[in-house]
Amino acid sequence: MSKMTERFFSPGSAIWRVDREMALLLGGGRALLMQIAHPKIAAGVGEHSRFVTDPLGRLKQTMETMWSIVFDDLPRAQASLDRLGRVHERVQGQLANGAAYSAIDPELLLWVHGTLVDSALVTYDRFVRPLSRELRRRYYEDSKKLGALIGVPQATLPATLEDFDRYMNAAIESDSIAVGAPARSLARAILYPRPWFLKSVAPVNVLITAGLLPPKLRRAYGLHWNSRRERVLRLVAGSTRAALPLVPRIIRVVPHARAAERSA
Repeated sequence: MSKMTERFFSPGSAIWRVDREMALLLGGGRALLMQIAHPKIAAGVGEHSRFVTDPLGRLKQTMETMWSIVFDDLPRAQASLDRLGRVHERVQGQLANGAAYSAIDPELLLWVHGTLVDSALVTYDRFVRPLSRELRRRYYEDSKKLGALIGVPQATLPATLEDFDRYMNAAIESDSIAVGAPARSLARAILYPRPWFLKSVAPVNVLITAGLLPPKLRRAYGLHWNSRRERVLRLVAGSTRAALPLVPRIIRVVPHARAAERSA
């Protein structure tokens, strides 16, 4: 890496190695469905974004921001952080039961961050290559820095990978993660995006998203699963892993990572 180029994360970091893979987008639906399983996040997304009409646009905006923070030089990464902070400050309101929500609520920030980290690990492990425990630990250590950068209070971030796994499992089983009508409505836009050219791949999107979701959330969204679908998912994942070495870099590697690696 050039001495003149400072970044939050270096090319040798685990987060760089994992997040550079475009295949992680296959887990985008999983991350989004997990996020909106929190009623306050579902309300914020539904009331403060164009999610229903353009869910792919929101996912692209989210990923562009994360890619910028991870791969861009400090000025551009900081600009992305600043934009994200301004967006979060505007997102606040009330649920039907009167409970207030805010995008800068530490609990909500941690849950959103956690779903992105967990989904990246699950998707990489399934569609790119199996992750060693050591690489998972290194990735999680990097993710703590990312979480702090996007506003998650340091004291609330689970200290170790094992603590993080316990946090995710406990959160999913808790009453705070409860799929309601707003989340189910938003889920339809995620599973069946409106652009006509995506209709042909919707069944694959549903299969992958349902297969990657934790069982409790899969059931809560009414997504059917059985051994036959699991076998099909394994076939899709195995074919993807086998094909990746043949995929041109311009398709396989996210744009921000390609640009950063050229200048590193």
